[in-house]
Amino acid sequence: MRREASILHLDLDAFFAAVEQRDKPSLRGRPVVVGGVGGRGVVATASYEARAFGARSAMSTAEARRRCPSGTAFLGGRFAAYRRTSEVVMSLLRELSPLVEPASLDEAYVDLAAGDGHDLSVEGVTAIGRSLKERIAAATGGVTGSVGIGTSKLMAKIGSDLQKPDGLVVVPSGSELDVLHPLPVTRLGGVGPATAERLHQVGVRTVADLAAKSLTDLVALAGRAHGAGLYALARAEDDRPVVPDREAKSVSHEETFERDLTDVAVLNREIDSMAARVADRLRKSDISGRTVTLKLRRYDFTTITRSQTLPQPTDDGRQIAATARRLLTDAGTSGGLRLLGVGVSGLSVYAQGDLFAEEDAEPAPAETAADEAPSVAPEVELPVERRWWPGQDVVHAELGAGWVWGRGLGRVTVRFEGPLTAPGPVRTLAADDPLLQAGDPPDWRMPS
Repeated sequence: MRREASILHLDLDAFFAAVEQRDKPSLRGRPVVVGGVGGRGVVATASYEARAFGARSAMSTAEARRRCPSGTAFLGGRFAAYRRTSEVVMSLLRELSPLVEPASLDEAYVDLAAGDGHDLSVEGVTAIGRSLKERIAAATGGVTGSVGIGTSKLMAKIGSDLQKPDGLVVVPSGSELDVLHPLPVTRLGGVGPATAERLHQVGVRTVADLAAKSLTDLVALAGRAHGAGLYALARAEDDRPVVPDREAKSVSHEETFERDLTDVAVLNREIDSMAARVADRLRKSDISGRTVTLKLRRYDFTTITRSQTLPQPTDDGRQIAATARRLLTDAGTSGGLRLLGVGVSGLSVYAQGDLFAEEDAEPAPAETAADEAPSVAPEVELPVERRWWPGQDVVHAELGAGWVWGRGLGRVTVRFEGPLTAPGPVRTLAADDPLLQAGDPPDWRMPS
């Protein structure tokens, strides 16, 4: 931990839903659920109005529909819109410090100590947080964020969650345990449902309960690495630095699926096809790589990457595919996958791989998580009404820009409005209306 509260964590509030409400004035103040809209869909984000009825992230869309009142908007994701807003926010953070570490589209850490001339007193960082929140709301058209500032990443993230939405909490040096210990143990990173259940079975429900356990007890309960990590976090011991996002040099290919896929055989065929394309690009460039990465976007829009480093560089599509298949087995397909990608990094000028290397001799996979925008797969011909999905940006040659409210029976219902208009009219059109086309996300910024 640091001597001063100089690490800031920003978490944008109900981000996907907030962007939808900004861009769709008829939805402001109303329940909005963003996620999978089909029968097996899962909620990615619920607006605070929808949360009041019990809707929440990772809940099935069917359950959210049962809980929310008539008129709730259930929308598919618009990653281009979310990414555009995220980029505006990240640029504001980089004005505070050169050390900004995005954790996803809607959250990031900032090392204020690396900034130019900041007052790092409690009063000073409080003023920084307040100003940042105001600037974000102004620059994004009203999207709000919660800010936590502390002596470590752990305490900054805890702080940003304490007074959501639109909160600001500074955890001064020396007060970490007073803030941390009363909290449920599930507020600690790394305590998922399985770990929480094991902890509950031994009477650990708060962070204070966890801190009362010995290192030996926690290692026996959760394993050496995880147990030692929990032991440190319960004591607010966290010296992780803020690491700026660095773009890895790699060759990759990814596909976004129309529907979430769970069939391992189908996913393995997709891996084989992508690995072949990656290998072809490697060979054409006369390069090879040692690290194979599998990228998965799950049903809840969370992106997981798993990587494995090979003993020798390769450009062999079969070896790349075999490695990626093992990574898929390790990651699992629970809930369904909407995006899959295969990549190779650690690139070097072509070197012949070791044909006799044992494929199972690699180190264990590493995992990171982020929320990134997908690359869209090549278009395929769809039934006419399936070209449209709820929330999609569209433009009509005569009626103007709007968004899809619903579809069915060969028709599509569109509300014609945007972030700078009043709530607009609704029109039902033929799904194959030649004047109706998919559109780009609207610009929320006032013209200068």
